[in-house]
Amino acid sequence: MFLKPNKPMMQLRASPSIIGANCSLAGDIVSEGEVHVDGKVVGDVRCVTLVIGENGGVTGEINAETVRVLGAVTGQITARAVELAKTARILGDITHDSLAVEAGAYVEGRFNRLQPEQKALEPVPAKAECKTEAEIADGELQPAKVIMLGN
Repeated sequence: MFLKPNKPMMQLRASPSIIGANCSLAGDIVSEGEVHVDGKVVGDVRCVTLVIGENGGVTGEINAETVRVLGAVTGQITARAVELAKTARILGDITHDSLAVEAGAYVEGRFNRLQPEQKALEPVPAKAECKTEAEIADGELQPAKVIMLGN
């Protein structure tokens, strides 16, 4: 009776993966969605959207569509849109298409424009193949890096 048949259905958004303030992570992060880092990450981060909180930090390469930094980054950032808050501390180069820097942000590195043929985010494979230890031991494959998603 009260339903409107022409009203579009609300789409569900996936919840972000969060590295909490009391958490330290050593390893690469790969996500098809949003990642919030309020703790410390030592490793590369590849995702669609990355937010680094004021007390958060990443040491490694960042590759995303959108990056918002309020904390610290040591390493290269490659993203379509980069936003640096006044509390941001960056040691590394930033490759971007769109850049916003608040007064007070500290950057030691170069700003480079993203080239048209350069991709900011490589697609994440939908499924990963699992190999046995025997196949790895035979030298066919190199051991893979551990990828942790979520908490």
